[in-house]
Amino acid sequence: MPDNYASVPLRELNNGAFMPSIGLGTWPLDDIQAGAAVAHALDAGYRLIDTAENYGNEEGIGEGIGSTSVPREELFITSKFNVQWHSVQGVQDAWENSCKRLGMEYLDLFLIHWPNPQEGNYVQAWEGLVKLLKRGRVRAIGTSNFTVGQLRELMDATGVVPDVNQVQHSPFWLNDERLAFHAEHGILTEGWAPLGRGKHDLLSSAPVLAAAEDHRVTPAQAVLRWQIERGVVPIPKTSSPERLAENLDVFTFNLSPEEIKAIDTLDGTADEPADPMSFGH
Repeated sequence: MPDNYASVPLRELNNGAFMPSIGLGTWPLDDIQAGAAVAHALDAGYRLIDTAENYGNEEGIGEGIGSTSVPREELFITSKFNVQWHSVQGVQDAWENSCKRLGMEYLDLFLIHWPNPQEGNYVQAWEGLVKLLKRGRVRAIGTSNFTVGQLRELMDATGVVPDVNQVQHSPFWLNDERLAFHAEHGILTEGWAPLGRGKHDLLSSAPVLAAAEDHRVTPAQAVLRWQIERGVVPIPKTSSPERLAENLDVFTFNLSPEEIKAIDTLDGTADEPADPMSFGH
């Protein structure tokens, strides 16, 4: 077992599952790229792998997992489904499709990828996920890119709190109101594009460089540690074996409160994040 695997803390979710504190994002890798990245990631010690129907790489990820000797029970596999499945029966069909493509009998976490409020069916999609959870087809259920108001709707309609809300989160996009709501209700925040997608010079910004120099780590490691210190589970994407190992190695140092606050000052200094009220698939 890789040493890094043992060093990754687990986070307990509302419905009792345990999720690693960092994972591998796989968009926009294709089947071949994703399969190779996943195989390298599992060898490096990753156990949380994130994919989605819309990424078009579930089959490759399944093949990458199958090429390793990692036991299924050690893995935490997440997928997400598109708007055409936003109904109780549709979610069952989406689950079957994802499991078939991945070559698995169950998913660890299944998410509504975008709320698509113009369609108005995300509550029915949530009801479908609750049904899957009760039948033991998934270990945890959640949402992706949902607002506080939309999360309240789901909870009011079913009485079931999401395990996870996966959102665009980096020093540029904090959304403290949403993070506070998540914390209040025990919803784990999972961050996609945690390194800012390489835009706006995040990794060469002054507070990030200062923290990296102080702790003798890379700027990417400093930002990922900032995510973890803020209670967020980041899922950075990379296909480089060297960067895979570096991104996982963020549990041997802590940022100071002053360093965290300095990185926080980057909030609002880049383009607006994707708007879940108008964007989705």
